[in-house]
Amino acid sequence: MERTEAELFTDPGNDAVVPLPPRHFPGVLIQGDSLSIIRGDVAELVEACAQGDIDDAHEASTILLAHFDELLARYESALEAHGIKRPY
Repeated sequence: MERTEAELFTDPGNDAVVPLPPRHFPGVLIQGDSLSIIRGDVAELVEACAQGDIDDAHEASTILLAHFDELLARYESALEAHGIKRPY
C-alpha cells in the first residue's frame, strides 16, 4: 500500500474532486454507497432493455445521465476554480 497526501478541490462529499500525484488531471472519488447506487441504476437499465421495456429503459437512462451530468458539472467547476483546463 502506498500512502500519499491529496488536496481536496471540493468538499469531501459523496463525489470529491481530488488530484492525485503523479496524474496531471484530478479524478472524482466516489464513495462506495454512491457507487453501489450507480451500479443499481445501470442494472435497472440493463434489465429494462432485456425485457424490451423502452419506457422503463428511457426513465432509468435519463436518471443515470442526470447523475453523470451532475458529477461532470462538479468536476468542471472544480477544474475552473483551480485554473485547470479540461482534459477533453
